Amino acid sequence: MHHGGIYEEEIAGKAYDWELLKRFTRYVLPYRLSIIVVVLILPLLAACRLAQPWIIKLAIDGHITTGKLAGLENIALAFLGILLCESFLSFVEVYLLQSVGQRVMSDMRADLYRHVMQLPVAWFDRVPTGSAVTRLTSDVEVLGEMFASGIITIIGDILLLIGIISVMLWMNLKLSLVTFSVLPVLLYVAYTFRRRMRQSFREVRARLGNLNAFLNECISGISIIQMFNRERDEERRFSELNASYRDANMPVIFWDASLYALVEALSSIAVALIIWYGGGEVVKGVLTFGVLVAFIQYIEKFFAPIRDLSAKYSVMQGAMASLERIFALLDTPTSSVPHPHPNPPLEGEGISVPLLQRGRSGVGRGCSPPLIEFRDVSFSYQDGNDILRGFSLTVQRGERIALVGESGGGKTTITRLLTRLYDIEQGHILLQGKDIRTLELAEVRRRVGVVLQDPCLFAGTVEFNICLGDEDALIRVQQAAKSVGADRFIDQLSRGYEEEVRERGSNFSVGEKQLISFARAVAFDPEILVLDEATASIDSASEQMIQEGIKGMMEGRTSLVIAHRLSTIQDADRIITIQNGRKIEEGTHGELLRAGGAYFRLHQLQFNRT
Repeated sequence: MHHGGIYEEEIAGKAYDWELLKRFTRYVLPYRLSIIVVVLILPLLAACRLAQPWIIKLAIDGHITTGKLAGLENIALAFLGILLCESFLSFVEVYLLQSVGQRVMSDMRADLYRHVMQLPVAWFDRVPTGSAVTRLTSDVEVLGEMFASGIITIIGDILLLIGIISVMLWMNLKLSLVTFSVLPVLLYVAYTFRRRMRQSFREVRARLGNLNAFLNECISGISIIQMFNRERDEERRFSELNASYRDANMPVIFWDASLYALVEALSSIAVALIIWYGGGEVVKGVLTFGVLVAFIQYIEKFFAPIRDLSAKYSVMQGAMASLERIFALLDTPTSSVPHPHPNPPLEGEGISVPLLQRGRSGVGRGCSPPLIEFRDVSFSYQDGNDILRGFSLTVQRGERIALVGESGGGKTTITRLLTRLYDIEQGHILLQGKDIRTLELAEVRRRVGVVLQDPCLFAGTVEFNICLGDEDALIRVQQAAKSVGADRFIDQLSRGYEEEVRERGSNFSVGEKQLISFARAVAFDPEILVLDEATASIDSASEQMIQEGIKGMMEGRTSLVIAHRLSTIQDADRIITIQNGRKIEEGTHGELLRAGGAYFRLHQLQFNRT
């Protein structure tokens, strides 16, 4: 099992906040009307909050200290009315912001999912599933927290701070200067914490990706873990990753708590300074008691948004770290764009055809281009470790070609390159004379149907698993099932084609799942059919049923069959033996047996002949 740092992601950030927010704004713009309403509400909210200490000052200086009760009830009603107005405006603000946040998250998840579906398979080889899932779930959820905590209300907080400063300066300049003496310290603290908190949040997101990747792997392989009694060992590894994630959160907690505590301390110091200096001014008769109370209330209202800003700041830093990861994923190139000039072959370029191939494939006899042609193809999954080396093969329309050879020799790689799950590094793959890299990816895959060794079924119905929601394939579902013999067991199901398929098809046998995958390939009506070890995991009792399905599926189609069971490909038009990424021999079953080469030795080993 992969664990620890093996899936570590690059943590260093390269984008500035404004760049990330500028890109993020694209997702917010469709809901700008709601945002405009919130922005218009913010000054009203700030005015309500600014008015409250001022009304208290009027009540104290004009009525309470002078003993004039007349009119005090009007001031109390005005104060109550302002509180009710503030509550209503706060409700509207929070509702609109959070609803916009949910819509933005939904749009972003949709974009991420659409992009992930178009990423090359090589990307999934490098990035664990759990990490990709984290981008679409947890990272996006952090952006929802950013809206919920009120990113837009920062504008309102700033307006409130400006208003408080203006009112305080207007009320008493000296007392205001005493109060604001703590601000330089506050600004220094905020500046110091910024970079450290961002780095901590990057660590947290990376550790969470590792944890999700491990959980995904363990749950997928739970039967293996239990059969080999590895529960405790996997529990220990999970504990390591869990502890790593916990430890990554500790600096975040430390910096967040420190920032909040420092803001609280500075607020208390500011109040103490007001009591010390303002109290003396009241005793001297220079300052009224109502002004002193109003100043204390304004200080509490002044530091309240700053305390909120400290909390919002930590959320913003987490959001910035998530945006870095999200946009890094969206910036990953997809494989859906055709290459306009993939070093196309020169007009009239000669085709090198192996001796055994001449006269059988039709090449060189003035006929139309072969349906499939691999021309000097080389490929490696990792640099310096070639899987294919100068591989060439031509396949005419309607031919049934079998690929055999040792495991790891490159047979499956050939099918992956044909469907452009990976792009070749050298050489050309042609479909009817056109390089597949110049064709639309959807067109290439529409023409090639693939059946894998391990059939993949999705939660849904049998019908959905055959057509996968494609309207054209839907009308061919029953005909496709009948052509491969899958209708015999589907008709016996209680709900037929509407029978529910559980996760990974756990309520069907391996043979039944494979027949459904055969029907799927036929329903999409490809002109080229690829069977990659399609019978490798089938028991002997099911093999005859599967073989009948294969015959029905291959009828009238060009076929490439990868097989370890040589009994399943003896009637192929040509059998290609591949070794170390090269084609070493080619011919019919009888020709290759008579040649006594690699295919003959494979046949002898499989049928225990000496």
